[in-house]
Amino acid sequence: MTKKKNIFVIIGSANSHSANEKLADHIAKLTIDFFNLTVFKGLKTLPHFDPDLSTENIPKEVIEFRQHIENADGILICTPEYIFSIPSGLKNAMEWCVSTTVFTDKTIGLITASASGQLAHEELQLIMKTVMAKFTEKTTLLIQGIKGKIDQNGQITDENTIDNLKQFIIAFKELIRQ
Repeated sequence: MTKKKNIFVIIGSANSHSANEKLADHIAKLTIDFFNLTVFKGLKTLPHFDPDLSTENIPKEVIEFRQHIENADGILICTPEYIFSIPSGLKNAMEWCVSTTVFTDKTIGLITASASGQLAHEELQLIMKTVMAKFTEKTTLLIQGIKGKIDQNGQITDENTIDNLKQFIIAFKELIRQ
């Protein structure tokens, strides 16, 4: 039996019980046999980025966040789009990591689930390329119109989305094994 891989999941939404959180819960159920997911919902707990504290006198919350990333076998980011961009809390978290190597060659899966999401999805990929994370086109997934594809209980109601999510998970598993 293969050892389960530890995946650190970052929810980009500032909204409690967001569609992206429900999506992460659904992924946890689908991957229970091969992933241990640790879901981080605490973007609000990270202080506003301060470059003067990025390498010295680093806030405790930032150190812990970076350690989760560093210790994970892979990272999964599930985020909405806010005003044609990634949410400010997620951008803030990425800024705390840009002066480090925590994302360098780290296997990552990127899901943008929003009304449109196209621009945030492109921006997130650009940021992850900048920090040298490892991902492929198949380990990125844009789910447009998410509110019409997932119910209150977190069940995905759209067959195409279910299929796309399964293909995403297969590609993410393969990339982690490499």
